[in-house]
Amino acid sequence: VDGIEICSMKIDSKITSRFAHNVITSQAVNRGNVHKEIFFDVDLPKTAFITNFSMTIDGVTYPGTIKEKEAAKKQYEKAVSRGETAGLVKASGRKTEKFTVSVNIEAASKVTFELTYEELLKRQFGRYEMFIKVKPKQLVKDFEIEVNIFEPQGITELEAEGTFITNELQNTIKKTLAEKKGHISFKPTLDQQRTCANCSQSALDGDFTVRYDVKRTTPDNLQIVNGYFVHFFAPTNLPKLSKNVIFVIDISGSMSGREIEQTREALLKILDDIKEDDFFNFVLFGSEVHTWKEKLIKATPENLDEARKFVRGIDTRGMTNLHGGIMRGIDMLNAAHEANLVPKRSASIVIMLTDGQPNVGISNTQEIQAHVKKAIEGKYPLYNLGFGYGVDYNFLEKMALENKGLARRIYPDSDAALQLQGFYEEVSNPMLTDVQLNYPENEISDLTRNSFKHFYDGSEIVVAGRFIDNNQNHLTVDVRGEGANDALSYTTQQDAEETAKAFQEQEYIFGEYIERLWAYLTIEQLLEKRIAATGEEKENLTAEALDLSLKYKFVTPLTSMVVTKPEDYDNKDGIADKPIEGMDIFTICVKIHSDVGFLTSFFLFTLSTVPQVSYLYRSQPTWHTSVDGDPHFIISVPEKEDAICFNINENPGAVLNLITDPVTGITVNGELIGDKRANSDAKTQNTYFGKLGVANKYLDLKLTVTPEKITVQNGDEKTGFTWLDSATLQQEGLTLIINRKRNVVLTMGSGASFVIVLHQVWKKHPLHQDFLGLYTLESDKLSEQTHGLLGQFFHPIDFTILEIHPGSDPKKPDATMIVKNNELTVTRGWQRDYRIDPKHGVDIPCWFVHNNGAGLIDGVHTDYIVSSLF
Repeated sequence: VDGIEICSMKIDSKITSRFAHNVITSQAVNRGNVHKEIFFDVDLPKTAFITNFSMTIDGVTYPGTIKEKEAAKKQYEKAVSRGETAGLVKASGRKTEKFTVSVNIEAASKVTFELTYEELLKRQFGRYEMFIKVKPKQLVKDFEIEVNIFEPQGITELEAEGTFITNELQNTIKKTLAEKKGHISFKPTLDQQRTCANCSQSALDGDFTVRYDVKRTTPDNLQIVNGYFVHFFAPTNLPKLSKNVIFVIDISGSMSGREIEQTREALLKILDDIKEDDFFNFVLFGSEVHTWKEKLIKATPENLDEARKFVRGIDTRGMTNLHGGIMRGIDMLNAAHEANLVPKRSASIVIMLTDGQPNVGISNTQEIQAHVKKAIEGKYPLYNLGFGYGVDYNFLEKMALENKGLARRIYPDSDAALQLQGFYEEVSNPMLTDVQLNYPENEISDLTRNSFKHFYDGSEIVVAGRFIDNNQNHLTVDVRGEGANDALSYTTQQDAEETAKAFQEQEYIFGEYIERLWAYLTIEQLLEKRIAATGEEKENLTAEALDLSLKYKFVTPLTSMVVTKPEDYDNKDGIADKPIEGMDIFTICVKIHSDVGFLTSFFLFTLSTVPQVSYLYRSQPTWHTSVDGDPHFIISVPEKEDAICFNINENPGAVLNLITDPVTGITVNGELIGDKRANSDAKTQNTYFGKLGVANKYLDLKLTVTPEKITVQNGDEKTGFTWLDSATLQQEGLTLIINRKRNVVLTMGSGASFVIVLHQVWKKHPLHQDFLGLYTLESDKLSEQTHGLLGQFFHPIDFTILEIHPGSDPKKPDATMIVKNNELTVTRGWQRDYRIDPKHGVDIPCWFVHNNGAGLIDGVHTDYIVSSLF
């Protein structure tokens, strides 16, 4: 592609006792006559740590070095001028973090990229899973995926599948299974990679998944190697515990529309899965708190039918009394236990779903955390589900971790209901409570977490530690837990010699794998504890995690990898960071998200060439979000000094919801008009906003603006103006300034301000007629729950631009945009900002998203069509 040939691409994965060591190697050659820039992209699972990276160019290797984050940042800042090309960029999907490096190489030169990362595969629904996204983007002479698995317990099942696998490719997946060893290989020839017999496009584009599980003749498995041990605990064939579940659901105004529909859909599916021995209830919170029943109810068929009717009737209203909702749920669960309404041997959990931040009742998040922790007292776990990006995810995560649970982000996509169901399925089958794995205190140090509130069917508990005496080769463990019928209590033991015997004559061991597994698990848990810690405790946890990260060369949130590149052709050094959910990272101001509890391994590999196209602009007008013209939307992204734009194509007469804020009560809608007559040369009719309506339902205010007049209605009183007026109107909750024949500046309620621009055309123009544009100022004065075609972008939005290449217009390159977990083809272009100069406007450079903003806006554009202006 464009003179760059990918000679080989290989993914080599060695999995020993669930710990995966993955090496991605790719070699390319520049077949062109001039130097070219090559990009190497890898999507890693969020639970993985990068351990090594190198580039070899014409026999010279340029390694990556892992350093403490601040030291790495200083080195990076010396090498890269602000705004210039960054060597490494991180982007994040639901499950992944992106590693990208680029390098310029001379004509006829070769480059080999090698990236290594490690992770512990977690068991979910009874299997371990490695998920590989395959996308080489061109035919590759030597392409191979190879996975070698060694499990001392033995392997019971092994399978591999791919979404892109055709009948032609099916035979290229080779699988062998021999008791303790499993092997998967996928090595298609050039012809097998083609989309058709004579095509040059690659058919390798999709997901490749490997799944397996191990034999379990005993509840647990102990392994001891060179002074370290790992203990896997996953008992089978236990009777399931009954459970007591409180669902605490946010029904504030921001949940209206698709979010509440998906919540209802998920809850109805969950009700189908609740067992008859379970107890449950619903707590709903908007401005007020409501419950389905006053106490927990047994899941009889009759009660489940009544619950389904209740769920179908759930609707949104009010603001976000999160404290009132969560405390009502906890109090109800506490009362059920105190009154013996639920079985003594049962598992209790609280699941809260919210899409916003507390703004009614107690809204101080630290105060809410303290109340919740005191009320739960460690008796049961709290699981917090954050719907969308308007939540304070750090707050939800801290509160969950303090109460032996976890937080999970629910992405506002078409499958949100399935995401909710999927999470419930993970915790729907508790087998044990109060699991404690006890090790001799005088023999073991640096033990990872060894007590667990619940053990769920299909999962696995993993504990690792270090012997005080490195020469010790024997370990005894006392295991305790509470089951459905009686207590679980037994002792298990293991000798190092037994582990050594199990590992004899196998080829898949890489280094001191149990020691690295222990380090990985220890760092992961230290970072988790650090989230909820403060003061000296947080400093100590940080120092300990940093020391281990540097010692074992892991890229974690406390370390970075610096990649030094050859100095020719403007190559710049790069820096790779490990992102944290809800936190900014350094590399070119991309905000990154990372979820807790991801259960599979996933990586994407891409090697492609990108032409030298400059798309970062130094000079931009004041940042704002607007809609103007026919109609084109401009979404400013000040964190990146850039903008995204899109058009909406709808018929004249359609009314679009632009802004809705259920907290302040402000709504902005716009009605489309068309040209005076259809343009026979145009495929579609141009449309513009011919009427805008701004309302505040709490103040009973309505402002109607057309190209002819401006009308303010306060209750039953109306005040009218024309565009020939220069006037200022001040009422309670409203300031209106009319600048004659130019614009209207409106401040309403909370201080949110808008500018409505008048566009006048020649009265005798055969096609066009006067229209309006809307520009938002001080949108931060609106609440986090604001939505609408414009309003949804008042919240921070992250995107990454990759693979810039020439488009159909030589002046407007195309690129791939990663935004909201979608991969979109976008075009670099310009849109006009008329706020300052209504006649000529100012060009705003932006990335244009095609097809009515599909993939960028929540849902589809027709979701925003409303019945009337007010």
